[in-house]
Amino acid sequence: MKRLWIAAFLSGVALAQTRGQLEQELAAYRRVLMDFGGLTRYGSDNAELRRKPDVVFFGDEITENWEKFFPGKPYLNRGIARQTTAQMLIRFRQDVIDVKPKVVVIQAGANDLARVMGPSSEGAMADHFMSMVDLAKAHGIQVVLASVTPNLRCPPGRIIALNGWLKRFAAETGAVYVNYYAALAEGRAMKKDLTMDGSLPDAAGYEKMAPLAEHAIAEAMAKK
Repeated sequence: MKRLWIAAFLSGVALAQTRGQLEQELAAYRRVLMDFGGLTRYGSDNAELRRKPDVVFFGDEITENWEKFFPGKPYLNRGIARQTTAQMLIRFRQDVIDVKPKVVVIQAGANDLARVMGPSSEGAMADHFMSMVDLAKAHGIQVVLASVTPNLRCPPGRIIALNGWLKRFAAETGAVYVNYYAALAEGRAMKKDLTMDGSLPDAAGYEKMAPLAEHAIAEAMAKK
């Protein structure tokens, strides 16, 4: 009887967790239907900025969840979880160009590869990256292109292919490429001591990423 009670209890916990996860998923999709590009997320914050930032970190959940986000530095975090490159392109003017940074760090692609908003081709992703870089350059903003990090949700081969394209594209356009992937990867997965779920960095993972970002920003500033 005791074993049956424990099994029933654990089953109820699992069901509640599943229900909670589904509710979170539904809430996320409702937000997308109402505001596909996520323009409402930072619109008011941007309007209230008292000074121009030196750097905008522009990305998805890897950026949004950045732990200990460069305290004391004139950097803005403009990450939104679950966003694809198509959604980010929509808000690029509001969240990057209009706040007039010297440098933008663009970190994107994982949600395209994970098909969060449906299938996305390499060509479509390339178009979105190219448009963001073109917009930044047209407004005198230096660009840092960040690699996609190891991620259990994404096909490893596609991550490696996209990172290769990003590195080549950065070289062709004068952007700076920052290779988070190499610092976090063990084989084709994220090192176990740098993540809690195989997809997102933990505090130790962000500690590995931060100096790489700083070095890339310094390089981009030198170009300016």
